[in-house]
Amino acid sequence: MVKKTENIIDSINKAKQGDETSYTFLLNMFWKDIYRFILNKTNDENEAEDVTIRTFSKAFDKIDTFDENYEFKTWLLSIANNLFIDQLRKKKTETISIDKKNSEAYKIEDAEPTPDDLLIIEQNLAQLLAFIKQLKPHYQEIINLRFFQEMSYKEMVIELNEPMSTIKVKLLRAKKLLAEIINSAKS
Repeated sequence: MVKKTENIIDSINKAKQGDETSYTFLLNMFWKDIYRFILNKTNDENEAEDVTIRTFSKAFDKIDTFDENYEFKTWLLSIANNLFIDQLRKKKTETISIDKKNSEAYKIEDAEPTPDDLLIIEQNLAQLLAFIKQLKPHYQEIINLRFFQEMSYKEMVIELNEPMSTIKVKLLRAKKLLAEIINSAKS
């Protein structure tokens, strides 16, 4: 048990340095525990998977704040629980209002882009590709496979030879990093 704890602490420290294999190790080590914890609360496999993915994404983004005086699993469980509670609150506050005069469903427009629209799309795509090139190669690859080659998660599992959970977390992380790059370019 001591050896296992040392491996976890070592992986956490390496992950704090940005080591991707440590992220994968931690993900594989604790995925089932977090997933099972949320599944027991939701009784919905899709919701449990979604919260678990968001848990690891948030944990990996905030790994520098992890205090080694606590168990990593306990830290992950508290993140998962907080995300689950946030999700419950969101569901309770969501309301649907139908205003026929202002409803988007009643505004029908031509789906064909104008020549100006096509030019803007092309320029935006070139800019987006430049932003994507600023990501690490494995994040570039996962975004390319998902959004440009339009691969399903199952196809990506085969292509990358990685577990689906790892692919989903990497994609979520890649999108978050890409958003940060885009936002910093706007500033």
